[in-house]
Amino acid sequence: MKRVYPVEEYCIACHLCEVACTVEHSKSKNIFYAFSEKPKVNSKIEVQMHGPISFSASCRMCEHAECVEACPVAAAWRDEETGLVIIDQERCIGCWMCIMACPQGSITPRVEEGTKLRVADKCDNCIGRDAGPACVQACPNDALVFEDRDDLSRKETGLRGSVHAFSEGEDMTMGD
Repeated sequence: MKRVYPVEEYCIACHLCEVACTVEHSKSKNIFYAFSEKPKVNSKIEVQMHGPISFSASCRMCEHAECVEACPVAAAWRDEETGLVIIDQERCIGCWMCIMACPQGSITPRVEEGTKLRVADKCDNCIGRDAGPACVQACPNDALVFEDRDDLSRKETGLRGSVHAFSEGEDMTMGD
């Protein structure tokens, strides 16, 4: 399954991926109106920075999706045809268990302004968009790639981007 992967060494923290995501998921699809629409449109990708390193983080569409397991009403589910982990916002009850369960921190809370309805929101890989995810297309430095890495191992290919494979006993804490 194709997923969005960051390439940390190319990211310049310009946040254009966030802008593209917000515009793509807005009703108007217009950069001048998207940020003032009601209900507010959340970016489903977030630029994270730690010192001089920055990268865009979005849903990893985990093979064993903790958010799906945590959802008490099956609003979070995996589409068997596409492999995407999807949140049905009509079914979501706003308990945000999926947010707490997500190891990547890729699910964001959203509260509808008029109704105060709470729902969970996450990346959908811009499903149905012919050009692929808007964040990947908008990145000026090619710091995001949309690739299928399921059948590839780290040793077989010169993949760019995060693979995050740890050996048993390896220290996984981030040193300052």
